[in-house]
This record gives sequence, structure tokens and C-alpha cells, in this order.
Amino acid sequence: MNIQKKWLTLSTIILLLTNISCSKDAGEGGTSSIQGKVYARYYNKTFTSFLGECYAPNKYVYICYGDNVAYGDKQRTNEGGTFEFKYLRKGKYKVYTFSLDTTLTNPSGQFAVIEDVTISENDATVTTKDLVIADTPQN
Repeated sequence: MNIQKKWLTLSTIILLLTNISCSKDAGEGGTSSIQGKVYARYYNKTFTSFLGECYAPNKYVYICYGDNVAYGDKQRTNEGGTFEFKYLRKGKYKVYTFSLDTTLTNPSGQFAVIEDVTISENDATVTTKDLVIADTPQN
């Protein structure tokens, strides 16, 4: 193979590798954000009496990037039950928190409340529907 063909082949490989490595999937490093609120319905410990409802402060909310099954980040809600994940790229996300199981049938005593979110443009703020959970006052 002559030098020109070798150079062309090497240049093509470098160009392909550069394009592949610059591919940006869902995740951190962008200019968009996802925000929302966690809304709690409070019950007594046996879930036989409804005590009240409000936006839930100090609850963990998790985010999964793309098709990842493990969470990529977590935030706590503020006093008004609001959370926000900043600096995200375009793509698909799952945002979730945990609710107590009022039916008392789940062995763990809780289940995930999940919202699928898609960011389709840069510099966007996507607001989820409220993540509604069941809770007890001491949790």
C-alpha cells in the first residue's frame, strides 16, 4: 500500500473514532433541566386513616439517564416539594421517587413512582407531572 492510501485509511479511522466518541447520549453536560414536585398523601401507620396532603419536603428523587437501570443522580425536594436536575443533554430520562405501599402487599413496603421524560432541545426546562406518593408523618 502506498503512503497516500495509508494516510487516507488512517485519517478515515481517526475521523470515525472522533465522531463516535463525540456522540452524546442522555446525561449530564448539557444546557437543559428537568423539574417537578413530589406530592404526599399522609396516612397513619396502618393506612386506615387519611391525615392530609401537601407537597413533600426532603424526599429523594432519582434520575436514570437513557436506558440505564441504575440511577445517575439524586436530589432532595425543597420545602415546597420541588426538585430539579440541571445541566442535562437531549435524550430520554426516568425520574422517580418512592411511595409507601398502602395495600401492605409489597414485601419491601414501598414502590417506585416513575415519570418518563424526554428532552428534545437544548436550553429547555421540562416539567414533570407531580410524583404522588403515600407517606406517614414520621417518614
